[in-house]
Amino acid sequence: MMFNTRHREASPGNDVRSDGASLLAEIAVGVSASGDLRELLARFLDPIVRLAGAQAGAVRVLAPEAGAAGGPTRLQLVGQIGLPPATVGVAESVDRHCGYCGEALAAQSVVWASDLQACKRRCPQVFGEAHLGSMLVLPLRHRGRVLGVYNLFYGDDHARRPEVAELLEPVGELLGLALNNARLEAENLRATVLAERQAMAAEVHDSMAQMLTFVKMRLPLLQDAMLAHDDTRSTRYLSDVRQAVGEAHASLREIVTHWRTRIDPRGLLPALETLAGRFRERSGVALAFDDRVPELALGTEGDAELFHIVQEALANIERHAGATHAWLQVERLPGAVEVCIEDDGIGPSAPSDGSAHHGLEIMRLRAERLGATLAVEPRPGGGTRVELLLPEPAAGARA
Repeated sequence: MMFNTRHREASPGNDVRSDGASLLAEIAVGVSASGDLRELLARFLDPIVRLAGAQAGAVRVLAPEAGAAGGPTRLQLVGQIGLPPATVGVAESVDRHCGYCGEALAAQSVVWASDLQACKRRCPQVFGEAHLGSMLVLPLRHRGRVLGVYNLFYGDDHARRPEVAELLEPVGELLGLALNNARLEAENLRATVLAERQAMAAEVHDSMAQMLTFVKMRLPLLQDAMLAHDDTRSTRYLSDVRQAVGEAHASLREIVTHWRTRIDPRGLLPALETLAGRFRERSGVALAFDDRVPELALGTEGDAELFHIVQEALANIERHAGATHAWLQVERLPGAVEVCIEDDGIGPSAPSDGSAHHGLEIMRLRAERLGATLAVEPRPGGGTRVELLLPEPAAGARA
């Protein structure tokens, strides 16, 4: 298998510099335009090979190996010119520390290799019949980080030209910038998707999951009442189940339509009052609600975050605490607003199904979005105390 014998000669002197400047301008335009970055790297391979007077070329980018921990470990082939078809199957992915490519990555500079015997031994199918004498490895780097390489191959009679490496240095830096920007964009996209998934999970947990848990708790009571032919209790438990299923259905519609559940449109205080009333009816726990900051308003998003934190704390009391009394208090402190939920139950504990742990993590995430601190600790005298400390809202936010 032979390389493409179409030899590409670099223009001498000022022509080379002129070609290099034109190529940089073309790359700058390509980088600024939207599109697939790998396709961009492959597209510029041909002019880079021609500018360098090379016989063949390849471009590789760093990519993590499947299942590997840490940073990228492999150089993945993106495109090639003049190489035999076996390159794609045999040398499509190589270790980042391999030979001269690894040397260029480590040194973050152009490497000229005049002896390719080691490369031929590693990939005889690619280099075995090729008349190669040397190779130039151009790293694609940005701010001390190497993100890929261009390999430029020459024949046996090629004389090294230092000005070629000098011309290609800014090309590698510009394409390295493009690779870095693409990496940051991909990371931002992953972070955005993860945040959206976490928000969706929190909405489902704080609405659907809680209501279905309540239904699950009511069904055995309904069954016992039916078996005992106790029509009064059966009717009450059936009404509880019907109401909870209706609320779950309404919450599902809200999540599907608005990607989140919305609280009482009248504001935070009416929403908390309704929540407290439903808690008393469903749990049988005597809840004292004392709101000393009735004008508190954190905006649509902030009100919802605070409401769901309180909702989750009360749900944990209902499901796990075994309490007979609970207290919900909102009061203003110097420079802050404190929301405190307490009960006289068994104290902080983690049920075997992990539901409280998951709910606590969601509460902490909501508190972070509010810029608040959340503490869950034993209550003096027994039970659990959940304290949310909010920075004092600006006067405009309370209006």
